[in-house]
Amino acid sequence: MRIVSLLPSATEICYALGLENQLVGVTHECDYPERVSRKPRVTKSRPMVGLPSREIDSLVRSQLDDAGSLYALDFDMLSALEPDLILTQRLCTVCAVSIDQVREMTKRLPKVPQVENLEQRTYGEVLETIRRVGVLTASPHSREVLKEMRDRTERVKRAVKGLPKPKALVLEWVDPPFASGHWIPELVEIAGGENTVAFKHAPSREVTWDQVVASQAEIVIIAACGFDIRRQRQDVKIFWEKVRAAEFGFAVVPEVWICDGSQYFSRPGPRLADTLELLAGILHREIRSEFLGQYQPGKDFESIT
Repeated sequence: MRIVSLLPSATEICYALGLENQLVGVTHECDYPERVSRKPRVTKSRPMVGLPSREIDSLVRSQLDDAGSLYALDFDMLSALEPDLILTQRLCTVCAVSIDQVREMTKRLPKVPQVENLEQRTYGEVLETIRRVGVLTASPHSREVLKEMRDRTERVKRAVKGLPKPKALVLEWVDPPFASGHWIPELVEIAGGENTVAFKHAPSREVTWDQVVASQAEIVIIAACGFDIRRQRQDVKIFWEKVRAAEFGFAVVPEVWICDGSQYFSRPGPRLADTLELLAGILHREIRSEFLGQYQPGKDFESIT
């Protein structure tokens, strides 16, 4: 089977399931594991590196209004790769080529491939997607991948049982602020935290800075979609500027952490188990060394306060 992945998360699933040799094409944003860099790239987008968050947000909104997708699919490359299966999603056109664009383009291919819509909103649906890709590709490894993820989830649950539940706010964007949605509020709960402003199993949503402050979160985690730690540091300054300008302030200054949103929080694949462990370590001092010790400060996470 020849597979083209139009999602970084789907690419990671393919590698976890031992499908590297069957994966013939990926997106320009697929960057894990490192050896994926040798795969042909079938998409491109307008460069946004270095732009301020507010400008990126405006550009994204305008491009979606005009064209319905941020990304362009290379038809000639796709045709040359002759895929049997294309993995994509309808959930978020900010994250992938529009599925309608994919289906229209594949109709023109000499051999029309199967187009699979991977639509995850919950942690359980992420696990089901891994199982489903395993079935579609006849991979023998899906059971062991899922067992490892479930075992790690249970380990977190055991570790946080009986611990205080700190009030937490996860921001998926800072300027303007977007409170977390889909699987992230669920992971916060599993990791033993109490969500403040969040949209569980629904898209993340823009909120006001007054709402951010009114949450009175004890811990704020900034994990902007598509940003690594270095880029997150720029937005921490914006966070504090906006908080100070809000109508009222935090009663107690919260702990502020930044995490690699690109590699962990935003990717509904096998490394959501890593995201869960990061959350457990951040939310609870009592088990911090146990869960953060396996990750790299300054690369995967960073404490700002």
